Amino acid sequence: MTRARPPHAALADIPPGEARLSHLDARRRPAMVDVGGKQVTHRVAVAEARVRLPRNVARALRASGHRTAKGPVFDTAVLAGVMAAKRTHELIPFCHPLGVENCQIAISHRQASVIVVRCEVSVHHRTGVEMEALTGACVAALTIYDMCKALSHDIEIAGVRLLAKAGGRRPFRRAAARSAP
Repeated sequence: MTRARPPHAALADIPPGEARLSHLDARRRPAMVDVGGKQVTHRVAVAEARVRLPRNVARALRASGHRTAKGPVFDTAVLAGVMAAKRTHELIPFCHPLGVENCQIAISHRQASVIVVRCEVSVHHRTGVEMEALTGACVAALTIYDMCKALSHDIEIAGVRLLAKAGGRRPFRRAAARSAP
């Protein structure tokens, strides 16, 4: 009779240097990553989210100067995105609390019915800020949805992705983005 291996035995099969889940301990239980031994460096991450609007919503939003009864849509989304990036550790269990040094949200139209939200976050720390950038972009996009949902519930939030990160052990830059949203 074959005896089942304990769940953590699979970790022993991963050769050194291979990709592995960082938030599991040796027993495969959730654990916060210990960053105490890492070097403090300038960490930067950029993420984006796309908000696809039905054509009538895009026209109405442009005609109103990007304002709804709730207020200025893009300005409110920028504030919400920055606030969310700074509080990411309160939302994602294993994110370290960081004193975010800079968070910039840029909102633009790529096509008549597509709004692109880009969030760039930076800090000098021992851990990266990609989760903060992703959270900032997502919450800014959600805010746009919230402020426009009275016009339609057919609004979509899509294409949430990390574009780049730098300053840590594994820099990342997404290959040139496709032209269609």
